[in-house]
Amino acid sequence: MKKFILLSLSIFVLLQAKAQEKTNELDTILPIRGLAIAAPDVAHLDLFLKFIEEELAPAHFNLLILRVDWNYAYESHPELSDSNPLTRAEVKKIVAVCKQNGIQIAPQVNLLGHQSWAKTTHALLRSYPEFDETPHVKTEDYTDWPNPDGLYCKSYCPLHPGVHKVVFEVIDELLDAFETPILHAGMDEVFYIGDDKCPRCGGLDKAELFAGEVTKIRNHLAQNGRRLMIWGDRLIDGKTTGIGEWEASMNNTHRAIDMIPKDVFICDWHYERAEPTAALFAMKGFDVASCPWKNTKVAQQQLADMIGWRENANPGFAHRFQGIIATVWSGADNFLQSYYNPETYREETSEAVTIKTLMEEYKRLD
Repeated sequence: MKKFILLSLSIFVLLQAKAQEKTNELDTILPIRGLAIAAPDVAHLDLFLKFIEEELAPAHFNLLILRVDWNYAYESHPELSDSNPLTRAEVKKIVAVCKQNGIQIAPQVNLLGHQSWAKTTHALLRSYPEFDETPHVKTEDYTDWPNPDGLYCKSYCPLHPGVHKVVFEVIDELLDAFETPILHAGMDEVFYIGDDKCPRCGGLDKAELFAGEVTKIRNHLAQNGRRLMIWGDRLIDGKTTGIGEWEASMNNTHRAIDMIPKDVFICDWHYERAEPTAALFAMKGFDVASCPWKNTKVAQQQLADMIGWRENANPGFAHRFQGIIATVWSGADNFLQSYYNPETYREETSEAVTIKTLMEEYKRLD
């Protein structure tokens, strides 16, 4: 019963518990003010800690999604760690500064998809090639998108009998290290799923396969009172909405939206337009945050929409609109160099400008 109660708490409640005792009206206006960014390398850790302490915290950010993946010295599976990864002691420095500033951490490990990038196969499939959904497709042959193999990023096979023992040991260790009950599992842009040549899942319903993997991960986390966050694109019908294959699904995984547990938190990313799909997820019963990137005008519109939905929807519905999670995809180290050196970026298409704009908006709302 205790585990169920913890799982059923919203991320907002977790964040509130970490905040100062003084009631902050901003938490009512916009409960989640997050940043999703890659974990820094060891050489830039101190600058990253400075950024949290002196920039994020004063601007009222309260959630940090850290894309860790294999940038951690795993004890359970050292074969999966990148060279020169963050150690447990270095992770504890991030944990300490976030705790001191009321910032909840959600480490991210890409599960299912994003097991490769361009010609590089990432650690999981390098160490365990038997988990590969499409072993007949060679990443070293990658050219560009589109290509004859339909290769964007590799996926692991969700029905391989050995894959979950490995990934669950990894995520459990990571959540323990970061002292957090929230995992972000990625699961975006999954183009390889239910491949016809896969001996286990070839020909099966792609929506059921995707929903099954989300549910399996969610259920594992729930055993210890932990909660799952994922990107929302695979749950949107790319054809009906006209959004297309990147920010939505064109391979029929979208029907999984009606098959997965409602306590999965959805990070609804759209970068070129402020698509109103957060309303779709809220109407389906999910907590949701809108996730902009480097288009400042889109980010401002998403912020205005989120605040408007919270203000104007009925109370039984409005609380599902949880806030904004800005994204950074240039890597933590490149972003920090840009953030602290304004002469290096273009105002109209800059991650740094978008983040700084949101910082000013949060301060104004406060």
